[in-house]
Amino acid sequence: MELFKKTNFDFLGHKWPFIIASLVLSVAGLLSLAVKGGPKYGIEFKGGMIMTVKFAQPPDIEKIRGALTRALPSPPSVQSFDSSNEIEIEVGLDPVAAQKDPNAGLDRSKQIVLDTLAATYGRPGSGKLDLNNASAGQVSARIADPLQRAGVQLSQQQVDLLAADIISWRDQHGGLITKIDDLRNVPGLTSQVLSVLNQESYVAPYTAARNIEMVGPKVGADLRQQAITATLLALAGMLVYIWFRFEWIYGVGAVIAVFHDTIITIGLFSILNKEISLTVIAALLTLVGYSMNDTIVIFDRIRENLHLNRREPLGEVINRSVNQTLSRTIMTSGLTFLAVIALFLFGGPVLHGFSLALVIGIIIGTYSSVFVASPIVLFWHDWADKRKKTVPEASASALRQGPAKPALPRSSVKVVK
Repeated sequence: MELFKKTNFDFLGHKWPFIIASLVLSVAGLLSLAVKGGPKYGIEFKGGMIMTVKFAQPPDIEKIRGALTRALPSPPSVQSFDSSNEIEIEVGLDPVAAQKDPNAGLDRSKQIVLDTLAATYGRPGSGKLDLNNASAGQVSARIADPLQRAGVQLSQQQVDLLAADIISWRDQHGGLITKIDDLRNVPGLTSQVLSVLNQESYVAPYTAARNIEMVGPKVGADLRQQAITATLLALAGMLVYIWFRFEWIYGVGAVIAVFHDTIITIGLFSILNKEISLTVIAALLTLVGYSMNDTIVIFDRIRENLHLNRREPLGEVINRSVNQTLSRTIMTSGLTFLAVIALFLFGGPVLHGFSLALVIGIIIGTYSSVFVASPIVLFWHDWADKRKKTVPEASASALRQGPAKPALPRSSVKVVK
């Protein structure tokens, strides 16, 4: 299927605006990275804790952020999800605690966040158990003795099963119990048990204890190093492949174009103050393969056209090759772009970084195949051709002048007076 037939656009004639735009974006991104001390890494790479908190009603983000900022050694990141009553609390690793015991520092940050949320939205001074943030073991330990005092004859095993049923019912109904009386629907829960639960527990308007991710600094550093190594190895492997498939300059041009795509994407993430997470690294590796594939398609058509007409100037061959692959480029890039735009707009916060990297990368990667990789090949061949012409001209000039006459020694010159 061809969207365009027999197009004859002068792509190389309009290469300089795109090259200048690439240079501006690259320099701006590198300056942003230098000023900010490198990319803004996510918890996976720098270490820390991410806690997802679900509320019964839309929470006051500023209230939570202020309370946590006062309680924690360093200010946390508190973000809300657009379509739900959930927030995400991100706490970086405490540098002082990390020097002593990183794991202890993470546990301390976790406990501070839980205590702050309980003090802000719970009733910690009441001495009662919060059912929305308790485990089955905690529920069983809290109600075992009160049930016996209330005359409920249950063995410890039966109490454990009842507590597990309560927690299971809570998790199956969104993870939040709005009021204790709703537990009447739990199988085996009698009015006496319900009365004990009302006396010994309460329900906070949030739940947090079950949605916590923690990454130590060593694991984060290892992941960061592995991500860099994976990207560099992918570029090296593609360079070797194209070197054998075409010429070495084609491989260099393709790798420079892909490296250009990666630098601009990371630079824009720095300018926009977006985090580099594992999903973003996955998007970057996807873009490396995507951009390289698009470049190879154009290079393959250039090689075919060079075999058909070796006397045609390389610039015209490149223009004709890009025009011949234009329909394929627009269909592939266009459909992919529509898909990633949908992910960016409707994928939610979890996929935001991944989809943003793909949106930027597809735009940059599509034009770099035409306006970066191809001009590099053309510049090299033009320079090589000029160099070849310079050597024969110098040789011909030397032949026209004839052999140089040997100079006479000073002793053989006679001075006539």
